[in-house]
Amino acid sequence: MERRKFIKKSIITGIGASLLGGFYTWQIEPFWLEFVKVKMPIKNLPKKLIGKTLMQISDVHVGNKFDYKYIIDSFKKAKIFEPDFVVYTGDFVSYETPEQFNQLKKVFKHAVNGKLGTAGVLGNHDYGIDWLEPDVANRISNILDRANITILRNEEVNFNGLNILGIDDYWGSNFNPVKIMNKYNAQKANIVLCHNPDVCDLNVWNNYKGWVLSGHTHGGQVKPPFLNPPILPVKNTRYSSGEFDLYDGRTLYINRALGNLYQVRFNVRPEITIFELEEKL
Repeated sequence: MERRKFIKKSIITGIGASLLGGFYTWQIEPFWLEFVKVKMPIKNLPKKLIGKTLMQISDVHVGNKFDYKYIIDSFKKAKIFEPDFVVYTGDFVSYETPEQFNQLKKVFKHAVNGKLGTAGVLGNHDYGIDWLEPDVANRISNILDRANITILRNEEVNFNGLNILGIDDYWGSNFNPVKIMNKYNAQKANIVLCHNPDVCDLNVWNNYKGWVLSGHTHGGQVKPPFLNPPILPVKNTRYSSGEFDLYDGRTLYINRALGNLYQVRFNVRPEITIFELEEKL
């Protein structure tokens, strides 16, 4: 009888733990935002920008996959930091129908903007179904422009001496990194925005030295303790999340995403990154 009681208690305990774990990965961690602070040394950084902050927000995924009021609430929390610069690194929507345009307008009424400038690049989901709808990307760009976000589509912008180069999405129809990287001027204080970190492995960088800010991976969204994420949407599975030395003068940072492609996370909390600008000697 004691053995039967032990087995029964073990089964009940196991079921309870599974239910609790399932609830955590579904209702807790997908909305447990972390603000990650990182030092960002930049060559040629103007003295006036030393100590300024640059906030990276990535993979917002406005749509029907989860309650996007969480995004609005996260934007409100982010504004408390009063960032000097803000960059968005793609996947503003999880596009299914034109409904996402109105959802995006609603959310980005609360957009986080930098005191000195705000820029962004598009991600694959911003190119519509199967990434084959450039009209969707154009409409999203127009909506974001009205929210004072400069979307860089193989273009650059200079905010108070900080030069931001933006590569359009790797899987989208407007991908043309050579066009923008040929404009790279090593005498400026540069950073590059590029949604998909796999682009870092292409021969398109024109001897660029500096930071590359990406998203796309969500850190896998599920990561067993002490193991690599089992699923990553990149060819180079080294590129999960966080900071990577690319050993050629480039430093890659992959944001774990603010939004969720699917409402499940484990050991990969959503992230907004706050970089403190430093002069690199």
